[in-house]
Amino acid sequence: MMRILLLLVFLVNFSALGQSDTTVYKLSISNVMVNKTGKSQMAMAINGSIPGPTLTFKEGNYAVIYVTNTMSVETSLHWHGLLLPNFYDGVPYLTTPPIQPGKTQKYEFPLIQSGTYWYHSHTMLQEQSGLFGSIVIEPKEKTLDYDKELVLVLSDWTNEKPKNVLRNLKRGNEWYGVKKGTSTPLNKVIARKGLGAQMNFWKQRMEGADIADIYYPAFLSNGERTKDYPEFKAGEKVRLRIINGSASSQFWMTFGGTDPLLVSSDGIDVVPVRRNKTFIAIAETYDFVVDIPENGKMEFRATAQDGSGQTSIFLGQGDIIAAPEVMRPDKIGMMKSMAKMDMKMGAPAMKSRPGVEEPQKMKTEWGMQMDDSKMDMDHSKMNHSEMGHDMDMSKEADKKMPEDDSKMKMEHAKINHSTEDGSMAMDMSMYDDYTYDYLKSPTPATYDANKPVKEILLNLTGNMWRYIWSLNGVPLSEADLIKIEKGEVVRITLNNLTMMHHPMHLHGHFFRVLNANGDYSPLKHTVNVPPMQQVSIEFDASEDGDWFFHCHVLYHMMSGMARVYSYGTPRDSRLAPNSLEKVLKEGSHYYNWGTLELTSHMTELNLQSSNIRNQFNLTAEYGWNQNMEAELSYERYLSDYFRVFVGVNAENEIENSLDEISTTAVAGIRYFTPYMFNLDLRLDNKLRPEIRLSREIMIFPRTSIFGNYEYKADLGLVNELSNEMGQKKSFLGETTWSVGLDYLISRNFSATASYDNRFGAGAGLMVRF
Repeated sequence: MMRILLLLVFLVNFSALGQSDTTVYKLSISNVMVNKTGKSQMAMAINGSIPGPTLTFKEGNYAVIYVTNTMSVETSLHWHGLLLPNFYDGVPYLTTPPIQPGKTQKYEFPLIQSGTYWYHSHTMLQEQSGLFGSIVIEPKEKTLDYDKELVLVLSDWTNEKPKNVLRNLKRGNEWYGVKKGTSTPLNKVIARKGLGAQMNFWKQRMEGADIADIYYPAFLSNGERTKDYPEFKAGEKVRLRIINGSASSQFWMTFGGTDPLLVSSDGIDVVPVRRNKTFIAIAETYDFVVDIPENGKMEFRATAQDGSGQTSIFLGQGDIIAAPEVMRPDKIGMMKSMAKMDMKMGAPAMKSRPGVEEPQKMKTEWGMQMDDSKMDMDHSKMNHSEMGHDMDMSKEADKKMPEDDSKMKMEHAKINHSTEDGSMAMDMSMYDDYTYDYLKSPTPATYDANKPVKEILLNLTGNMWRYIWSLNGVPLSEADLIKIEKGEVVRITLNNLTMMHHPMHLHGHFFRVLNANGDYSPLKHTVNVPPMQQVSIEFDASEDGDWFFHCHVLYHMMSGMARVYSYGTPRDSRLAPNSLEKVLKEGSHYYNWGTLELTSHMTELNLQSSNIRNQFNLTAEYGWNQNMEAELSYERYLSDYFRVFVGVNAENEIENSLDEISTTAVAGIRYFTPYMFNLDLRLDNKLRPEIRLSREIMIFPRTSIFGNYEYKADLGLVNELSNEMGQKKSFLGETTWSVGLDYLISRNFSATASYDNRFGAGAGLMVRF
């Protein structure tokens, strides 16, 4: 009701004031050539820049934004964190029509809030290509004491096409971890006495503790690796409006000089607190007030979560006052800690029956075996007075700047939690750094106790082997809409059953993150859920239409970690030509890849085309001694690791001769086993059973060993058997095996050497495409 009243008051005032209170922007989306890392490439930009321009508004005014698409592909813009009519939210095919090539789309909405927000494309992977920018909505009355302000957009940059990035993730190439030095080859694991922990991870079909997926050659602040702002003078208080506009990178933020004052999170004011080291998840915004030092320029540093890089800005003049350094996480230490706790990992990302969700059963089977009362807040102690995301966005609470309290000041020496050997101590207490207990609402953020409460449990699930992400083991393309009703409070428990952080964003609503501050829990639009942890949020269902809810790691969202909350109201008639299925099926596109191995003793070709459930395979091996085998197959994934397949196989019948080629139909099952073996059990149309087993292990940085074993038996059920001497046999067996070594030169090339009992020994080059 609060939001409806605000809108009515606004419309009356707007009619009286006329056009003078309307702020108009014109944005043009285009392809541009950019150079962020010394390499020129084609990208996407808004008004010719990456990031796009800052859109500045005044709370209580009216926004009109014209967006023109000059590209040859459709696009979109989502106004992240803004409370606006459903039709203008900007998710193509779900709430808003896509912006077709050569067309201009008008967005218009009242500005009923203030704070720091941002905008970005919601079409495929365009956000990674540069389509994002910042939004600042000034409050009606200034309530914080500062002299100047600076908007700071953090982002990550890749020189690859984003589609190729996702394709590389789905094929399981280790190049990204090798390139940024975060891989954990077997020699390092053994040196750290972590072989037992590694075996535990392999048993659960995981290579190791994953932190971040992608190699980025650069992390950027306002489009630059480093940037100076000498215009800020000594003694000034500067409000930094910090936005994490990255596609796939989370950061630790640290500050040189006096510890900064955190004053706002996701556009909503919080009780100010001095805090230096702060984690900012993708899509979150934080506002800090910093003091420009008298004796130099202060550094603001954002360090990538996995320690693979950083970006900095410098405020003021003089010698640099460096920000504290954040050490690189110790992944092997993490593995050892998790193994000691006997953590059960690997919850299914894809169910055999996606229509049957059993979230509580999944949580019980795969979650941390802890007393829920220690993990959740006691809801019975919460008062539910009316507020929700329809709160009074004018923020009239008293927000005077507190005095510098030495008890609140962080000791920089405590920022690096190191063990004696220099590695980070990694146990479950590491996740204390990721709680939101430091965020406290200045006023009670509760709901009417008489409202009905709808409880929803969403387990966050993923499969790194095939790079599929989901909720409750069901990717978006196989999920139903989540039905909610206006007038109820929706309480969502987000239970992370993966080893990665997931910043979950709800469109069109603010929710409160239930933390140690009880009734004063903070309001946010994006919440980070740490690995193997759970977070509870709740919001007032007071809207209409369908609203997107998703992980804001772009590649997780595009691989299925998303849902749609639906009020069940009719779709806007302007969406009639735009099928909802278009957005729901985005995570189930086919991705194609292959390898070509050219060596001195043989050549081998492997081609694959795969989506969530279906995969087509073509393999062909030809030895220079005139032995060959080729197979075309289709397989259907029934669950994460189990699939059935049919195909056609052709191979030479006579050793070292292509005079007789035998072609057979084959069918069977394929299974990715514990300890990460690929198992193939099959039967051909001659009723010959066969087993195939393969495995690859990275033993040194860039260096992997592999092995393949095949055994086929012929029981004479179809053909009459005889040996080479013509003697009748009741049983014939054939064994094929190979071992080899690969050295990773780049993402697309490896040096390889192998021995195959059919083709002999040789060496050469493997090409990935």
